Amino acid sequence: MQRFETFLTDNLPQIPSFHPHYEAALHEMLRAGGKRFRPALLLGVVKAYNELLLDGAYHAAYAIELLHTYSLIHDDLPAMDDADLRRGKATLHTMHDEVTAILVGDALNTYAFEVLSKAPFSDRVRVRLIRTLAENGGIGGMVLGQAIDCHFENAPLAIEQVRLLHTNKTAKLIAAALQMGAIITGQKEIEKSLYDFGIKLGLLFQIQDDILDITMSEEEAGKTTNNDSDKNSFVTLLGLEKAIEEADKLADELIGQLESLDVSLKNELSSLLKRYIYRHKNQTD
Repeated sequence: MQRFETFLTDNLPQIPSFHPHYEAALHEMLRAGGKRFRPALLLGVVKAYNELLLDGAYHAAYAIELLHTYSLIHDDLPAMDDADLRRGKATLHTMHDEVTAILVGDALNTYAFEVLSKAPFSDRVRVRLIRTLAENGGIGGMVLGQAIDCHFENAPLAIEQVRLLHTNKTAKLIAAALQMGAIITGQKEIEKSLYDFGIKLGLLFQIQDDILDITMSEEEAGKTTNNDSDKNSFVTLLGLEKAIEEADKLADELIGQLESLDVSLKNELSSLLKRYIYRHKNQTD
């Protein structure tokens, strides 16, 4: 992942102008770090099947990180979650202003596809990667999830509706990362199974975030916490104890599925996933 960080730093958008902070604002949330979970999943699949394709795969990993970062910038806006801390730093709308945050989010969204369009793959592979990222991160994926999340604040949903909400808002982009790794390496026969594994992993990730929102301080989380009381979170609907039970169940299922992967893929993903699959237990035990 250090090589990925170098690639990201070397490919930060360079947009010189007389605007006092536009270019710097484009860089700030990317430089702030984060877990880089989605890029790590994509690169793990590529490394498992064809390490020679890693240099090209950094473009795809960067594209998914750009799209994810734009979503966080917009998620933190006053019209949405109104958060003032992200990745241990002040959010863009508090550091600069709301207009800057909106425009930087817009810019990183479109830059993701510019980066992906320049990836050193065949046209067929590039188109499939662009389509996969757009379908899961856009109109019928992450954006749909955000729309449902915001519209139904203070209006409790049924638990299956909440699963659908977070399948779109969180899980689809995680699933897309795994699928994109399979596309790059030509592993067509495992694309669907990896995608389905990613959906389950993404739902676990969301339940864990909901748990950690009420069990971690802002300093520990690096972002605004205790901010979901009006939202349809798993903790809000199920309560903390049952949310932990739900996370435990999903985590156990994922560990079982991880063990059934072919050896090369299991070896690449195990160290990453085992750090995250039980992260809710580390905080609540």
